[in-house]
Amino acid sequence: METPLTKLLGCRYPVIQTAMGWVADASLVSATCNAGGFGFLAGAVMTPEEVERGILHIKSATDQPFGVNFHMYTPGAREIIDICIRHQVRAVSYSRSPDALSVAKLKAAGIVCIPTVGALKHAVNAVALGADAVVVQGGEGGGHTGKVASTILLPQVVAALDVPVVAAGGFKDGRGLVAALSLGAAGIAMGTRFLLTQESPVPLTTKQYYLKTATEQIIVSTKLDGIPQRMIQNQYLKTLEGKSTLGLLLLAITNGLAFSKLTGSSLFSMLRSAWAMKGSNDLSLGQTMMAANAPMMIQHSMVDGHADQGIMPSGQIAGAIDDLPSVENLMGSIIKESGEVIKRLAELNAETLDLN
Repeated sequence: METPLTKLLGCRYPVIQTAMGWVADASLVSATCNAGGFGFLAGAVMTPEEVERGILHIKSATDQPFGVNFHMYTPGAREIIDICIRHQVRAVSYSRSPDALSVAKLKAAGIVCIPTVGALKHAVNAVALGADAVVVQGGEGGGHTGKVASTILLPQVVAALDVPVVAAGGFKDGRGLVAALSLGAAGIAMGTRFLLTQESPVPLTTKQYYLKTATEQIIVSTKLDGIPQRMIQNQYLKTLEGKSTLGLLLLAITNGLAFSKLTGSSLFSMLRSAWAMKGSNDLSLGQTMMAANAPMMIQHSMVDGHADQGIMPSGQIAGAIDDLPSVENLMGSIIKESGEVIKRLAELNAETLDLN
């Protein structure tokens, strides 16, 4: 299935596996690429050394192109850019745009730049900075997300840009792929659907927790860090929702102590980082501290299997998923179903023409 996205990235199918923190490891990325999709390594939660090891692992497991995700505001970002250039990864993804000079540096090295955005104005700005394509995530998507549904946001972005647009938020199968293509997208990007595969590194208990979650339990909350974020409404999130500003600060300190022990860092170090972040946003100190240790809360709940003791980012689509296929079988079913849908629509169109 050839689209502007497959031409740009060099993959067989217009399906991107997103760079979910703690989930999109080298094994999941290589499985995605070998199955014909395009995978992004979750470099945003890795050190530069871990990113380089991940790249080498992927290269040993597949000869297909792949990408790396990073955030400019994390330590080691510029080193990760240099690593991506040195190893000639095909693409990079990011949610908060690097500066124009960094984008230009990547593009000069032949690396495709594909940011993820949740609003029309952010898509326009990303392209103005040099993005070669954009992933546009509707409000159905997991983690930090926008306020507009995919079916409304996607056509707006497609109409405004002259680069390939990839649809994210609410996709899991071939029907969704065809729907996105019909709205002008060049492909789809999926996170939660790839999380719920055999190659996903999260424990089975975590996957089962997602599978039993109803769509209505996957809500948007700003309580964690002041920014809309879609998560499963587990016991931990319910506790957060009921906290006052002071209660949130006390919980943040308690969490900071607990997660400092896990990481080997000091509470003072976390407080210093939170205070530095506080100077660049309008959040309360409690929210800023919670945001500072959010990655560890995700790791503790998802990766360590303690589903009710941390946050569980999830797209709403989790409520419509009931299986754990291999990545190869997932990709095969998406392409097969999309072909069947396209054929059915073509037949419907032929019948309409005959009537006329």
